[in-house]
Amino acid sequence: MGRVEKAVIMARGLGTRMRKADAAATLDAAQSAAADAGVKAMIPIDRPFLDYVLSALADAGYKRACLVIGPEHHAVRDYFGVQSPPERIGVEFAIQAEPRGTADAVAAAERFADGGRFLLLNSDNYYPASALEALGNLDGAGVALFDRDRMVSDGGIPEERIGKFSVAEVGADGFLKRIHEKPSEETLRALPAPVLVNMNCWLFPPVIFEACRNIEPSPRGELELTAAVQYAIDALGARFEAVALREAVLDLSGRADIANVAGRLRALRPRP
Repeated sequence: MGRVEKAVIMARGLGTRMRKADAAATLDAAQSAAADAGVKAMIPIDRPFLDYVLSALADAGYKRACLVIGPEHHAVRDYFGVQSPPERIGVEFAIQAEPRGTADAVAAAERFADGGRFLLLNSDNYYPASALEALGNLDGAGVALFDRDRMVSDGGIPEERIGKFSVAEVGADGFLKRIHEKPSEETLRALPAPVLVNMNCWLFPPVIFEACRNIEPSPRGELELTAAVQYAIDALGARFEAVALREAVLDLSGRADIANVAGRLRALRPRP
């Protein structure tokens, strides 16, 4: 099939948690302004956070990236499209007209995918290059999954928050069976160690777009990507190879995360 060279980055989120005031978080003026706007991709850590994400993609061999943004996200488009376009990876944009959920965000990038496989990432996570490389080298579809304990020890994510992250159930054949959203303690106890966390790091086949079109909104009224993945598995015969990693993902969800992420990225010099 050839190595995958396209990546889609979901950058349309409303940033509700990032907008929320946090008296304990120490931010500089530029970070406060970006946090107030809720655009997590533009949180400055010397450079916008998304520069680090794009640099990691370029390091892993990806050539083109599509940022899924809202029509109001002029700052993202101006910076990456005009002011400081990356040198090693081409950047394009897809507009998600309304924040209707993660599956709807993926659907916005169908033209960019152009019938081929593509990597899918969050814009507020920094993924290890090993995960990006491993997925790009697969022959089919796949998902990178991360050791829950390492996410706490190496990623600096508080234990009380990691408990709310979705976890994966992987079959004996090494392929994904199900993603459990907000897993119960009973579900967690039933999973083998190490418990594997889903951080929206996927290698998708073109069939994912059919799945996105055929799901119904969740109880909270959103078109959820995990529902589309399950539909693709159950109804369309898609198979996602599970790539388990012991390295952690950095998560930039709220203001309290900024200092932790900045400290762990400080030694890097992004070159997108």
